[in-house]
Amino acid sequence: MGAVLTLLSQDAVFVRTGQPRPRGVGGLPADKSLPRRYPATVKTTDLAKVRSTLWAAADELRANSKLTPGQYRDPVLGLVFLAYAENRFESVRSEIEAKATARNPATIADYKAKSVLYVPHVSRLSHLVDLPEGNDIGRAVNEAIKAIEVANPELKDILPRGYQRLERSTLIELLRLFAPLPTQLTGDAFGFIYEDFLSNFAAQEGKGGGEYFTPYSIVRLIVEILEPFQGRVLDPACGSGGMFVQCAKFVERHNESATRKLSIFGAEKTDDTVPLAKMNLALHGLSGDIRQANSYYEDPHHAVGSFDYVMANPPFNVDKVKKERLVGDKRFPFGVPKADNANFLWIQAFYAALSAHGRAGFVMANSAGDAGHSEKNIRKQIVETGAVDVMVAISSNFFYTVTLPVTLWFLDRAKVGTPREDTVLFLDARQVFHQIDRAHRDFKPEQIEFLANIVRLYRGEKLDTSCGSEPLLSEAFPDGKYADVAGLCKVGTRAEIEAQSWSLNPGRYAGSSSVDDSDEVFAVQFEGLYEEFTRLSDEALGLRATIDATAQGILDA
Repeated sequence: MGAVLTLLSQDAVFVRTGQPRPRGVGGLPADKSLPRRYPATVKTTDLAKVRSTLWAAADELRANSKLTPGQYRDPVLGLVFLAYAENRFESVRSEIEAKATARNPATIADYKAKSVLYVPHVSRLSHLVDLPEGNDIGRAVNEAIKAIEVANPELKDILPRGYQRLERSTLIELLRLFAPLPTQLTGDAFGFIYEDFLSNFAAQEGKGGGEYFTPYSIVRLIVEILEPFQGRVLDPACGSGGMFVQCAKFVERHNESATRKLSIFGAEKTDDTVPLAKMNLALHGLSGDIRQANSYYEDPHHAVGSFDYVMANPPFNVDKVKKERLVGDKRFPFGVPKADNANFLWIQAFYAALSAHGRAGFVMANSAGDAGHSEKNIRKQIVETGAVDVMVAISSNFFYTVTLPVTLWFLDRAKVGTPREDTVLFLDARQVFHQIDRAHRDFKPEQIEFLANIVRLYRGEKLDTSCGSEPLLSEAFPDGKYADVAGLCKVGTRAEIEAQSWSLNPGRYAGSSSVDDSDEVFAVQFEGLYEEFTRLSDEALGLRATIDATAQGILDA
């Protein structure tokens, strides 16, 4: 990783200093119509620079093509995957071939024994980038995808097709961009690049991108509070699999093997998102059982009582779910809400999936913490189980899909029967954030660690200050012990929660900080009022239809 990489302004590719430059597809020069504004050099030790430079180059190619971000996403991610597969293949190839003989040549099984995909010659970017000028490049890449799937059946229906739909000049430039990477980067780097590209595509696609991607810092915070050391992990709205990747990284930060400690299970409604998740797992050396399923009506993993951890960022405030299909489903033990809103279907499904010692962490619309009528009754029942552990209020502008603030819910069925059974930790983190730009926020690593350490203090667990959260902790908790801090955190009892009409809104308990958050309060109140208006409008339509039918019956008599 120490070699200097030169990003050639003409060919837009990385090459190792001192090595011959790849000739490119058919020896063609770069497309002169594409502008070039790439930096002259970067070092592979500066991985962040490599990642940002790769994205800038790939994004500029799209900007000069006729493709939308959604059309461009899958082919680009497929090339990142091929580069990673070739990198892993080449890392063991010399060792395996050295042991081979004429009588016992190297086989695909030899590579599988090393947990490495076998990459046929025609599937290697180093081959594709050097094809003769007259070749149909799009067809050649499609054939490369087919060949690697034949050699590795577990990849069937994961890798993208359709490279012939890309403009020839764009595909050639992409091959030139990615082909040198297998000799320059490590497996971890490919995982980071894949995550970067997912994040950037999601930002470009707006609301549609948010359906498959949850921002890294939110996922990291959920994982740090959930603490998935070992066991079965479920995400029934898994998108591109980011929750699983961060679970694995958590295990590895604690010097354990994620492949040995975690069993991964996911469901995703959208067909073309399932491959994103499977590729994401593979790029991080993970495997899992990811199914295409609509989690409102389908339960492909027989989830009830089966999981040690549940993580999710489900779609908020979904209407038109066919509730008649849910009657008697054990995933909804507290009843089906009358409101045309699926929030409390998701919350119940997460709760029901947990084993007797399981934990859940998930993103939810703020309105679910205060919703009334049948939703309030369901929320009351969940609180009365003793499983609600931590509620975290997050400020606005963390997500691509919504600008409104959200709440993170954490359930812990293992706390039933402990001193914490009757309490909930309310964390108001709306004033804890890093402002990326005017429209986007995230958490710094020390802020994530600080918030997770507040939870650890509450639970009586060992603190982690490896990311630099010690100054924040010392300021908020000078005695080194948990204490309620106005505007930040408060432990609420079940009696206090009942007195607040079973609200789980952290702001009601932790109190407001000195920073004005009236805009966020208004946004949350407006969201709740709009939902109530929608519910009443739906009821009015139903009543109108009943009255019209009755009146028509009388008139026709």
